[in-house]
Amino acid sequence: MQVSKLFRFSIYICCLMPFFTLQAQDRSQARSMVISRDGIVAAESPLAAQAGVRILEHGGNAVDAAIAANAAMGVVAPMMNGVGGDLFVIVYDVKSDKLYGLNASGWAPKDLTIEFLHNHGLRDMPQQGIYSVTVPGAVDGWQKLADRFGRKKLSEDLAAAIKIAQDGFPVPEMTAAVWAAQTDLLRGDSAASQTYLIQDHAPRVGEVFRNADLAWSLQQIAAHGREAFYKGEIAKKILESMKHHGGVMTAQDLAEYSSEWVEPISTTYRDWTIFELPPNGQGLAALEMLNIMEKFPLGQKNWEFGSTNALHTMIEAKKLAYADLAKYIGDPRQQKLPVSTLLSKEWAEQRAKLIDPAHADCEVSAGELRGGTDTTYLSVVDREGNMVSLIQSNFAAFGSGIVAVGTGFVLHDRGGLFTLDPASPNALAGRKRPLHTIIPAFAQKGDIRLAFGIMGGWNQSQAHAQFVANISDFKMNIQAALEAPRFSKHTFGGCDVSMENRFAANVRNELTGKGHKIDLRGAFSSVMGGGQAVLRDFATGVNYGASDPRKDGQASLELLIQ
Repeated sequence: MQVSKLFRFSIYICCLMPFFTLQAQDRSQARSMVISRDGIVAAESPLAAQAGVRILEHGGNAVDAAIAANAAMGVVAPMMNGVGGDLFVIVYDVKSDKLYGLNASGWAPKDLTIEFLHNHGLRDMPQQGIYSVTVPGAVDGWQKLADRFGRKKLSEDLAAAIKIAQDGFPVPEMTAAVWAAQTDLLRGDSAASQTYLIQDHAPRVGEVFRNADLAWSLQQIAAHGREAFYKGEIAKKILESMKHHGGVMTAQDLAEYSSEWVEPISTTYRDWTIFELPPNGQGLAALEMLNIMEKFPLGQKNWEFGSTNALHTMIEAKKLAYADLAKYIGDPRQQKLPVSTLLSKEWAEQRAKLIDPAHADCEVSAGELRGGTDTTYLSVVDREGNMVSLIQSNFAAFGSGIVAVGTGFVLHDRGGLFTLDPASPNALAGRKRPLHTIIPAFAQKGDIRLAFGIMGGWNQSQAHAQFVANISDFKMNIQAALEAPRFSKHTFGGCDVSMENRFAANVRNELTGKGHKIDLRGAFSSVMGGGQAVLRDFATGVNYGASDPRKDGQASLELLIQ
């Protein structure tokens, strides 16, 4: 009798299988969204995502989980990020229904000036080495986030990262490839070589990597907070390294640094409101690019996703927005920047008129006013609806290439983004922050809130704009929007543009006919960066997570522990 029932049930299931198969066929995305009524952490590494989820499961909120995931990322992807780098965050606090921005980017040492570098025979800003090092802001950022929004002690948020650093982890594929490419840089500094190379080679795929020195640094921060990094034992080691390498950073440069709470800037795009952080980041370029794109009928007939019209327009909009960024944006402290003008719809209308539908512009200039790539991004939503959009970076892979002896982390090279042109708003000066590439983002429409970001140097603003268009104009869900083929133009001049080979060949040929010089890349190219996203529908209380297949990460679910 039982066998007969089982047989009939099996026949029933077999009859249903063609229906379910049909429903799943011909999708435009490789992964499904992660969907839950509880928390989700989307990060570039499964270990980091799990570190964040563990905090959620033990009573932490989205901010605690973001700190935990970020600290773990500094252990498992040390070329990309870590306590020696900078940090930017957008927090959505559900209780106040308000966004909070945090700019934890560091300043140049007081004595690092254009005159100083000229006196040392330098005519361009160094891209690596001791003179590219600015004060790292990440640890102060963690402290401010934990103090204002966290439910857990900073020591609890850092516990998973400390354990991973002590016990070690098998190095995954993409991390191993980036690591190996920087072997010569690491050999240039004895402390970096001792920290990051195993018997003089980068760790191979599956090889277990441990970092006891980094575990010590994180334990110092867990025990003493930001003071350990900016005034305590870690600060002493950083200053010893400065002296050894001939740097000019002082104890005062470290001790007096403080990250800054800022008000996010925004624009509307169709029926969405998009938020970025204000300068010194590049987020303004994403908003200006969207304002320009809004003047065109993206998503309508002959302007569908991947069409020649849509791609040509977005590429040209990118050039216009980035030209304005390069000319007018730097650190807003002690100088007035034309942010409101560049964000205005009127400005975008003027700029949009310059797009020639038949020809690519290879010499785009900034409008006239009247009157690095190595980053990690993660996003978190908790079961209450608090959300975090966080990005953190060393700038170039392994930053400056310099490790302070005994610390286990590399000092970033964010100062390489300064210019030595004294007329530029981004000119090097002591206690000034450089124009930054790393940007977190946020969006909302009605009851929907969306925390997202896509890393990758100057790729980021243009990738943000493409992601928003994918959702708003091309009606994709957040996973499909991350997976969709992208273009990226890392340069500011010329008609060069990188494109993934998933765009149709006839479209690429038509773009070439308009003057675009296409650098064809693979299906999921790292040149396009990699992103994460979480979305909350407050009408239903349901959370959604997405992770870019261009990275090794995932969106991980909280398992609610009673």
